Amino acid sequence: MIKTPDQLDLAGARVLLRVDFNVPLDPNTLEPTDLTRMRAALPTLEYLLNAGASVVLCSHLGRPKGGPEDRYSLRHLLPSLQELLSRKIRFVNDCISDEAFDASADLHAGSVLLLENVRFYPQEEAGDLEFAQKLARHGNCYVNDAFGTAHREHASTATVARFFGDKVASGYLMKSELDQASRVLENPRRPFTAIMGGAKVSDKLLLIENLLPKVDRLLVVGGMAYTFCKAMGGDVGASLCEDDRVETAKALLIRAKDLGVELVIPEDSLIADAFQNNAQRRTAMNNAIPKGWMGLDLGPKAIENMVAKIQESATLLWNGPAGVFEFSNFEAGTRSIAEAVANATDRGAFSLVGGGDSAAAVHRFGVQDRVSYVSTGGGALLELLEGQPLPGVQVLDRP
Repeated sequence: MIKTPDQLDLAGARVLLRVDFNVPLDPNTLEPTDLTRMRAALPTLEYLLNAGASVVLCSHLGRPKGGPEDRYSLRHLLPSLQELLSRKIRFVNDCISDEAFDASADLHAGSVLLLENVRFYPQEEAGDLEFAQKLARHGNCYVNDAFGTAHREHASTATVARFFGDKVASGYLMKSELDQASRVLENPRRPFTAIMGGAKVSDKLLLIENLLPKVDRLLVVGGMAYTFCKAMGGDVGASLCEDDRVETAKALLIRAKDLGVELVIPEDSLIADAFQNNAQRRTAMNNAIPKGWMGLDLGPKAIENMVAKIQESATLLWNGPAGVFEFSNFEAGTRSIAEAVANATDRGAFSLVGGGDSAAAVHRFGVQDRVSYVSTGGGALLELLEGQPLPGVQVLDRP
């Protein structure tokens, strides 16, 4: 039984709200360049404030090593956050100092305090109990809306919840992420097509194994496809290929056939003689890529086939790009998939786009508003789809 904020007694409460403000910063100005994750937290934040609570915001930013680093300070987010919320926000450059505790104790209804980057403390990633207990002093209720870190058993995402009894809840972003994933995993409309991309089979192995019994069709794209091509007896040239996973790929091909799942491997590729945008390029069949050449994107036949399969689908899950779409000369495959998913959604399909590169792709190609849901979590969504428990969610489940 996971509560949401509307099930907490919030009048006069002080809420420790874990958010995911791990946003990209301009390397020169240190101003945030993408506010998507901050905007995603607004429904929860505004509900808490309108219900009469004060809020202490806790987040991480980047991967600081060994202590505070100014380039990872949350103070750089303060102007943008104040503009989004249309109110003044207090900031303290610490999490557990007397100054920080005095600041949170001094809050009144409707006011907000932003703590410094919680990862400036090594105790955070260690899930340290004593550190979590100190963080818990900042509130009498705890709400976790940081889906992007729900797979981490850290002090502020998991350990801290044990100090609040039943006064814990999932934020609205967290609930939405869990609901959308449940929609594709538990009761998808058929046919259900998953599109799995990215570099390595090993990165998506658990995901593929968990999805095979659930999907009607699995489209394998990106660098990981060449391991399957080799497993099918093809010559993949210098393409990315995990030789130690070829037997695994063979087993997955057999498993899919046994389950009656259509496992689709690209027929051809746009190949290059070097890993760079301006390399020489041409099209080749995936079972006969010349020596010294590498596949960097889907070929025209593969694009046509993949798009057709996507258009036939009623539920779509997309996680991972179809090629090196960071290079403009090798973006056609990923662009075609993004547009096909959007077109299918326009016609009534439900589409869930995974975090990370897939989310970046739908934004790059301008179709983010034409898919059903774009997840804010990369690793967290991946582990959820793999069937693994999320520590940041488990601690919210109270009888």
